[in-house]
Amino acid sequence: MACIKLGSKSEAFHRDGQSWHCTSGLQSDVTIEIGEMSFHLHKFPLLSRSGLLEKLIGESQSVDGSVCALQLGQLPGGAKAFELVAKFCYGVKIELTSMNVVSLRCAAEYLQMNEEHGEGNLIAQTEAFLNDIFSNWTDTIKALETCEEVLPQAEELHIVSRCIHSLAMKACADPKLFNWPVSGCNEARRATGVSLWNGILTSIKPRPISDDWWFEDVSFLSLPLYKRLIQAVEVGGMTPENIAGALVFYAKKYIPQMNRQSSFKNLNSGSTISIPSEADQRALLEEIVEILPNQKGVIHTRFLLRLLRTAMVLQASPSCRENLERRVGLQLDLAALEDLLIPNMGYSVETLYDIDCFQRILDNFMSIDQPSAAASPCIVEESQLTEGTHSLTSMTMVANLVDAYLSDVSADVNLKFPKFQSLAAAVPDYARPVSDGIYRAIDIYLKAHPWLTDSEREQICRLMNCQKLSLEASTHAAQNERLPLRVIVQVLFFEQLRLRTSISGWFFVSDNLENSQNPNSVLSKNDGMEDMRERVSDLEKECQSMRKDFQKLVKTKRSWNIFWRRKSHYVNAKSSQQSDAKTRQPCGNGLQHHVNGER
Repeated sequence: MACIKLGSKSEAFHRDGQSWHCTSGLQSDVTIEIGEMSFHLHKFPLLSRSGLLEKLIGESQSVDGSVCALQLGQLPGGAKAFELVAKFCYGVKIELTSMNVVSLRCAAEYLQMNEEHGEGNLIAQTEAFLNDIFSNWTDTIKALETCEEVLPQAEELHIVSRCIHSLAMKACADPKLFNWPVSGCNEARRATGVSLWNGILTSIKPRPISDDWWFEDVSFLSLPLYKRLIQAVEVGGMTPENIAGALVFYAKKYIPQMNRQSSFKNLNSGSTISIPSEADQRALLEEIVEILPNQKGVIHTRFLLRLLRTAMVLQASPSCRENLERRVGLQLDLAALEDLLIPNMGYSVETLYDIDCFQRILDNFMSIDQPSAAASPCIVEESQLTEGTHSLTSMTMVANLVDAYLSDVSADVNLKFPKFQSLAAAVPDYARPVSDGIYRAIDIYLKAHPWLTDSEREQICRLMNCQKLSLEASTHAAQNERLPLRVIVQVLFFEQLRLRTSISGWFFVSDNLENSQNPNSVLSKNDGMEDMRERVSDLEKECQSMRKDFQKLVKTKRSWNIFWRRKSHYVNAKSSQQSDAKTRQPCGNGLQHHVNGER
């Protein structure tokens, strides 16, 4: 640590409780009170160096010659800084270091200790030492940390901005090229060790300096100063990857909720740092999210999802969570399934995982990365093929991710049919080269939700393309009792069509082969043809059997319809006859009475 010595006299002060006294032997004629501390000093050494003290002492002269008392409660640095100021005025030896130079510079400015009140005054001395400090990385960081104590005055004197500019310039430069003195708080980490040879202490060759050499050193700064440093290195041309790495390091250090641990330690000193409150962690997280680089892939998707999960736990602002969801959606194709399975927070939730959050992330991906996803991917100009290839690859990766996500959450009995349908339908059909993933998710959902209606089963099966099922998936679907009969017949039809196409293509290729094939290859070819014929025959039988069952169901349904129609007709006819009989009965009785009367 750099230091400079001022003054030549020996110690001339002693402390007695809350009072400082000069041991020169002369009676004190001025008392400076700063907070609870009192300094009993002499006027001449003070007013000869300070314009402010000269003015205050002149204004408070008393006729009776009593001791002058002055209040300096607004002095930057307080009593600790004025102690060094007083010793400087008396010519007593003091040391300027990176830990006290900022407060002394601000105190000297406040007391007007310029060159008008003596050559080599405290302002000039501290300013010269500050310029020397700015050339050293470690001392600049320490000086910047002490600016917190006198921040308004340090800002006014541009000490903070000069420190940040010095650090940003060194962080952006190549340390190998400019040989910056980067050894500092983490110097021990860079050296591989020391050895003792013949009584001489020698250092082993240090490790090569990596791009993250400055992350730990600046992580001790407070958040406002750290933000300004990050903005300065961004202006200085630092790569977004390095900026993102520094922010990730800072977030992991001061947001223990991300690491799921109850305490965290300073790795260098071994001292336990006090755990920030949830309110402080929430504020820190929201600030870090605001300054994260926007470029895709600069920050790992896993870290962004950890930030999002932590934001939910800490109940961060909606804008913060929306920002993180948008960032994750921008690079959803780089995400892993286990990171997307975010548990639902709270007690009034339905599903185990936060399905709505994943839906919003997916919507962000579809709107940002694929603005024309609704258009057919086949209608692409030749000049756009290179661009479209990357987009189609991203869409395919996201489609696989969605299918895997649905397979994991489908077993939840509380997952509503509209949510499942919305997630599955968000990905266009062309993004799924194979439909095995969505078929597996549908099968799990049908198994966990046996109460679905036939209409809903039909709707959910329309989400998969039966033509894109693999041979294994088709075999499973053909025997799946949970699927509607129409879907099973469709699967068998496409499987039969696929095998016929394969056989036709195989015959076409075999006919164009040269006639110089050995007998063994001919035998193997015939065996392959026999296997294919058997497979096609089996599929035809299965398909025919399914058609017969389907026709039986149709005939049964028709016969029941005829039966109910005839029964209904018979009931209607019988009821009409009974009504006619009732209407004719009074006339018959009257006629009988009339005949009897005539008789």
